[in-house]
Amino acid sequence: MATTKVSHGLQGPEAVVKKAAGWFIAIAILFILLGIFAIAEPFAAGLGVTLLVGWLLVIGAIMHFIAAFKGGGVKHVIWQVLVGIVYLIGGGYFLTHTIMAVGTLTLLLAGVILAEGVLELLAFFRQRAAGGSAWMLVNALVTLLLGALIWFHWPSSSVWAIGTLVGVNLLMTGFSRLMLGLAARKLAG
Repeated sequence: MATTKVSHGLQGPEAVVKKAAGWFIAIAILFILLGIFAIAEPFAAGLGVTLLVGWLLVIGAIMHFIAAFKGGGVKHVIWQVLVGIVYLIGGGYFLTHTIMAVGTLTLLLAGVILAEGVLELLAFFRQRAAGGSAWMLVNALVTLLLGALIWFHWPSSSVWAIGTLVGVNLLMTGFSRLMLGLAARKLAG
């Protein structure tokens, strides 16, 4: 008669960390590859982001329509239905006029980046006495420059802006996750 150990099949914390780190590294490599693709083909990546935003708006519209009928009074129902209609119109626009929607997103992105640059500049002036605040100024100036570059070259910046920025973000996310995964694997021994 064979006896089995109760702990057979259970893994120690080191094995769990190694397995999780392996998945973390695999996902990091996927992010890096997607980032390289997005930088190499920024317009295709921009189209992909636009389609994603379109579908998210449609899903958001459906959620608002569902939320409208969960109670809360007439004002709640009217508000949820109106917001759902706006989401549905926006999502429909993004899905049916994808190239124009890339331009719209690019202009919105430029505005957000410019606003961020202004806020970073204001933060620098409030914190300029603090150590390392010069980096806030550098960040603000680079952010303002990037926003202005996208804004003043619009609509031609639509070809590269969203895809390139998403690609750089994916690349940086991938590298940071890769380093974390490798560090976790090393700690697990």
